[in-house]
Parts: sequence; structure tokens; C-alpha cells
Amino acid sequence: MTELKFRTEIEFDYDVPREVTKGVTRIVANNPSVFTFKGTNTYILGEGDDLALIDPGPEDDAHFEAIMQHVGPRRISHILITHTHIDHIEGLPRLAAATGATVCGYGRVARDSGTISTSPSGAESYDLAFTPDLQLSDGGEVAGSDWAIKALFTPGHAPDHLSFELKDRKVLFSGDHVMGWNTSVVAPPEGNMSDYLASLEKLLDRSDDVYFPGHGGRIEQPQRFAKAYLVHRRWREQAIMSAIENGHTNITKIVAVVYKTLDPRLVRAASLSVQAHIEHLAEQSKVMVAEPLTFESTLTLA
Repeated sequence: MTELKFRTEIEFDYDVPREVTKGVTRIVANNPSVFTFKGTNTYILGEGDDLALIDPGPEDDAHFEAIMQHVGPRRISHILITHTHIDHIEGLPRLAAATGATVCGYGRVARDSGTISTSPSGAESYDLAFTPDLQLSDGGEVAGSDWAIKALFTPGHAPDHLSFELKDRKVLFSGDHVMGWNTSVVAPPEGNMSDYLASLEKLLDRSDDVYFPGHGGRIEQPQRFAKAYLVHRRWREQAIMSAIENGHTNITKIVAVVYKTLDPRLVRAASLSVQAHIEHLAEQSKVMVAEPLTFESTLTLA
């Protein structure tokens, strides 16, 4: 397989608003990491008095102040949430309180609300319930004076993930579903590979000109990019099946042969990604799994 050509270019300064296309301003939060790239992107839509904001980002004084200074005397009427991972939603309570905006998102029920869990990075994250003021499902719409958004349900990276179409502009805010700088982490139990692949398929028949992702810069020719990611995932599953056939019969061993030059900080995320692929292959009766599935469970080809 030809190696994926990632697009890592992005012009930005932390917490400095930059117009990325007419009527769309991006503010990059200063929370870089191996999982957030340069940081989380917050987008502000509109040129009139009522604005929409996509993803408040982390709880951070400088990021909050940058948003409020850019808005000035105007108002944020709607806050749109792509998904409820901490780096996208942590700043929501303060921003919602300051603006009185209607919070829009898919919504989710916490599995064990309030408990601390481990993210793919190995860091702590909280299992949060999220009840938006306005629940958006696939095809749901919300509009302001000079902007209109249509929600596209794209689960996989997260069970509540929405992408947002800027109507009549051929622009899609793709959240963490499709990013140019790296593939999306699909990490069980939050992530589901079957859902993720179906959500990628969903993008192929669209006619968007550009994606603006949750991390990193703009993605041109986005349908080709989404197709490349879909091919990459299918190739990965073939590599996993070949590894099992060659005697690498658990997730730990598979990671060692499939990800040969892996940054040690990403071993856990890669292991969870392989787990997601194994779950998908098991659903198709291509791999047999000794339950319950762990990184050391014995795997065989069906």
C-alpha cells in the first residue's frame, strides 16, 4: 500500500483569530499534543450580529478571552459540539454561561457518570453526560442571520460525533472524523470501527470543496482524502489478518509487527485501534476471539 500523504500545513498563532474562508474564523487553542496536533480548533461562523461557534475547546483563560474579544459587541447565539471529548468541550460551561447561547449537539448518556477513565493517550478523562439545549440528529438544521448548518451524524471516533455542513457553501466541519495531519483514533469502548467505516463511506458521495477539521489545517479535495482513509483502514485489516496467520495471535504481538516504528507514546492508542479492527473483523466472522477481548486474548482466523 502507498503510504498516506498527510497534510500538516496550518497557518496560525495561538489564540489569534484567523479568517479561513469568508465568514469563518478559526482560533487554535494552546493545547498541543500527539493527539491534538497543534491544538483544538474553535470555529466562529457569521459576519452579522448573531454568530455560531463550533467546539469551545479546552478550559483555558487565553482561549476564552480570544473568543470573547473577537466576538466583541456581537453575540454567540449557538454553540455547536462535534463530540464530547474533553479537548473539544471542556470550555463549554464558561462559554455557555458568558454568552447564553443555545448549545447544540447529539447528546450522550454517560456509562458511569462522573468517574475517571483512561483516554487513548493514557491521560485521565471524565465520563460525562451531555444534554444539549437543542439535540441534533442526522440532517438536523440550525441557522442564524447569515449562516446555516446541517448536521451529519458521523460516529466512529466517538459515539456522538457530528460533522457540520455549512449550507450552500460546500464546506464541512469534520471534527475528529477526518483530519489532514493524521488518521482519527478509533479506540474502544468510545470508538467503533464498524461505525467509523460506515461514516467514511457516507462522505464519498458528497460534493464538499473543503473540510475544516477539529485539529490541523484545511483539507482540499476532501472526498479523495476520505476515500484514501477508507482504503487505509481496509489495508490495515488485511495486515492484521496476515499477522494472525503468521503466528502473531494477540493484539500486543500484532501492534509490534504492524506498527514497526511507532512512537512509544502511541502504543496504547495503536493497541486500541487494533482492538477496534479485531471487533469489526469478528462481526464479519473473519476472526475468532477468545472472550473477553483484551490485548493478550488469543486470536485465530475463522
